[in-house]
Amino acid sequence: MAAVHQNNLGRALVRFFQDYLPNQRGMSSHTIRSYRDAIVLFLRFVSRDAGRGVERLEIDDLRPERVTQFLSSLEEQRGNGIATRNARLAALHTLARFLATEHPQHMATLQALLAVPFKRGAKNAPIEYLEHGEVRDLLDVIDRSDDRGRRDYALFALMFNTGARVQEILNLRPRDVRLDSPAQVRLTGKGNKIRICPIWATTAGLLRPLCMACEGAADDLPLFVNQRGQPLTRFGVRYLLQRHLANAASKSSTLANKSIHPHSIRHTTAIHLLKAGVDFASISQWLGHASLNTTMVYARADLDLKRQALLQVFPDALAPPKAGDLALGGVNLVDWLRRL
Repeated sequence: MAAVHQNNLGRALVRFFQDYLPNQRGMSSHTIRSYRDAIVLFLRFVSRDAGRGVERLEIDDLRPERVTQFLSSLEEQRGNGIATRNARLAALHTLARFLATEHPQHMATLQALLAVPFKRGAKNAPIEYLEHGEVRDLLDVIDRSDDRGRRDYALFALMFNTGARVQEILNLRPRDVRLDSPAQVRLTGKGNKIRICPIWATTAGLLRPLCMACEGAADDLPLFVNQRGQPLTRFGVRYLLQRHLANAASKSSTLANKSIHPHSIRHTTAIHLLKAGVDFASISQWLGHASLNTTMVYARADLDLKRQALLQVFPDALAPPKAGDLALGGVNLVDWLRRL
């Protein structure tokens, strides 16, 4: 770490991650890790472009043209989508604003970085989710004859049950799980907001062996660990999902044509709750959304959900005409027009 403190950028990065993000901005550990990943990727990119080690980079090396090239490389070389690209840029913008207050002598470079625009189109990306039969196909291919398989099955069953973000699931400790009726889990979401999510009795049964395995261990031991007893990571979950999806795709032709990632499981839960007739406000609370507008994006997923969304907003106007409404002499023209 000594080399990190030898220049302005290194010292500023230490303050950025140790004080500014957690204390002044109050960001969660998950968000801080996301910012860290983005900035580490960018610094490595700049290091290669500048031909110097990361520890020798200065603030003026964070030029806007390098940011633009970096963002393009995320899409072209790493296969990242527009949403991920914009999330990485948001982290760089936050860093630039912080650096501008700490080192105003570099204001010109940092203002140019802040002028790099977000890419339009992320909100129009299709929502990938699994149909009911595809969920069953995915879970059925998991071999539950050993501990690893039982862990994987419990992991994905819990994710489908709760619609929780991957990190929310990975942060679960045995103390966050209630196995007795009414079974539930306590999830810590964005901004460290806590919400309680009910789980099915079958899901509680799947979690029971995992909770029992943690008995006598440290109180903060996570529920889901890898073979070495270390906390399972988001990358580990992605790997496990892709492996089981590959097996399931050999039996399901529709799965082979979908681009599914861990967050798709959250989308799947939301879509099926909507199809079951659960109102948007309840789903918003269930998923831990900060705004109801975030939940409403699921209404775009298919035509059935669009109809259900409209029925929730204008239930009377979209109800089918009652028999006799159009009889001669008894027509209520306004009511009839509203139902067209």
